[in-house]
Amino acid sequence: MNQSNAQSLVGRVALITGANTGIGLVTARELAARGAHVFVACRSPEKGRAAVEEIVKATGNEKVELLELDLGDFESIRSCARAFLARDLPLHLLINNAGLAGTKGMTRSGFEMAFGTNHVGPFLLTQLLLDRIKQSAPARIVTVASRAHTRVSGINWDNVRQPTKGKAGLPEYGASKLANVLFSAELGRRLAGTGVTTYALHPGVVATDVWREVPALIRPLIKLMMISTEEGAATTIYCATSPQVSGQTGLYYDKCRVKAASLLGQDAALAAELWRRSEEWVR
Repeated sequence: MNQSNAQSLVGRVALITGANTGIGLVTARELAARGAHVFVACRSPEKGRAAVEEIVKATGNEKVELLELDLGDFESIRSCARAFLARDLPLHLLINNAGLAGTKGMTRSGFEMAFGTNHVGPFLLTQLLLDRIKQSAPARIVTVASRAHTRVSGINWDNVRQPTKGKAGLPEYGASKLANVLFSAELGRRLAGTGVTTYALHPGVVATDVWREVPALIRPLIKLMMISTEEGAATTIYCATSPQVSGQTGLYYDKCRVKAASLLGQDAALAAELWRRSEEWVR
């Protein structure tokens, strides 16, 4: 990353999910390099501690801390939020980065694996931290989605409460990423006038651990089209820090530019329905 044009983040607090690997790790490192107080939220304490050490060593910023978080488990999400809120710090940047693809089954909290981890978990975490984020305005909520949201015909409300049906879990992954886009847009509408802005983005097809459970025969083909984690983190960092987007909210980005989401991704009625159901699910 080019530090010469970087916005200073001294005095700003950021929480990044899945920041122990891939584009989340690159994002956390970049924000720490700019002086932010960074919270690395991830499932594995061991990997999380290693990531914290790596970031501190690379940046010289010792304000990097670990939070345990399993997005498939509501109690873990609530525990993570309580741990952060107990620190009595502001929260200027929430980056919903963690996600998975190709992992089949159900989450501990009773959702199809991709949908539960990629949408329902981040929805709950955002709700639990939202008052603190609003108190910290100007603040931003960035959600890493995917252009895979354009490849699905909707969200099947029955399927999201059942085990993964697709052979590689890709239809379910696409539905979860459509939910990310709809959630970010609806959140932007609901936060209008609060000083909190929202962003959804396609990071590119990135060579990260998100693909670790995709069948071995498919993995090499996918990886041929992949970009580096540094390239993949660029749009996240742009949405999180660029002054150019400070007046924008609820939009979708690709390659550090606004891009039209799919027609379904722009469907305000579908977004409102998703929001209503998500609130019921996390009660």
